Amino acid sequence: MGITRQGVHKQINGYMKEEETKSYLEVIIRQIRMDHPTISCRAMYYMINPESIGRDKFESWCKELGFRHIHKINRMKTTHSLGVQRFENLVLNYRPTRINEVYYSDITYFRVGNQFFYLTFIVDGFSRYIVGYSVGRTLDTQSTVLPALWMAIKNRRIHLIPGIIFHSDGGGQYFAKIFLDLTRKYQFKNSMCEYAYENGMAERINGVIKNNYLNHRNIKNESELIKEVDRSVTLYNTQKPHKSLKNMTPEKFEKSLFLLQPTQPIMMKSLEAITSIFGASSPKKLRANPASNSECISANNFE
Repeated sequence: MGITRQGVHKQINGYMKEEETKSYLEVIIRQIRMDHPTISCRAMYYMINPESIGRDKFESWCKELGFRHIHKINRMKTTHSLGVQRFENLVLNYRPTRINEVYYSDITYFRVGNQFFYLTFIVDGFSRYIVGYSVGRTLDTQSTVLPALWMAIKNRRIHLIPGIIFHSDGGGQYFAKIFLDLTRKYQFKNSMCEYAYENGMAERINGVIKNNYLNHRNIKNESELIKEVDRSVTLYNTQKPHKSLKNMTPEKFEKSLFLLQPTQPIMMKSLEAITSIFGASSPKKLRANPASNSECISANNFE
């Protein structure tokens, strides 16, 4: 008996879901291997515990990426099997000259006990101010880059101008339809790099928040992690001087430009705030039309 049309569509959807998961995972896998150069593919599987890919298939895929020999990392270009075209790198050899000109973003992981969480940061390329961030349980778009970008939009709502370059790596979250719908609505110019060093500013922010702040806290659970990320971002924005900013903090530097009114960053004070708005740990997903959600995100949602 031949396979039915419904069966074909089911197979295709399953394949697409697996490839989407891989595109989410690849950047995290590379980060783990950089932190743990001798870790095996199997150990990484149990660290991450991906939901939609089995252990053997995960190991085979890791080896295809060049992780078979644990002492050597293959720096090959990131490729995607989803038929998605990578955005042009708009910031290569580019130096911003004002705030709200270029935003850089990246996703990293943070481990609490045996559970992985995923941190997303968005930083203004001129002032080094972290304008948006999120803490997610999973790597999907609605748990990572989407809430971080909504926060950035809310924080910059008065001075958000068309044409801001949004630069990222080639992770699947950054070409997901629901994310691109949002960048299109607010007229961002999407930009992507092929290699990690081409997104160095965002990677440095990851390192600063993790190594200078979070790793020095005794974080026992998700709630504590969210509070510590809130605290760390506030300390970074308001108290940490930067040599490149004439030894001013990002907040003081922006105020000195007389371009931004002082605003209090929106804080995610509870897990309920994330789940109710973005579905980070709930099966309920953000509505497909981001415009329909724009009014529901206010400071009150994060209390």
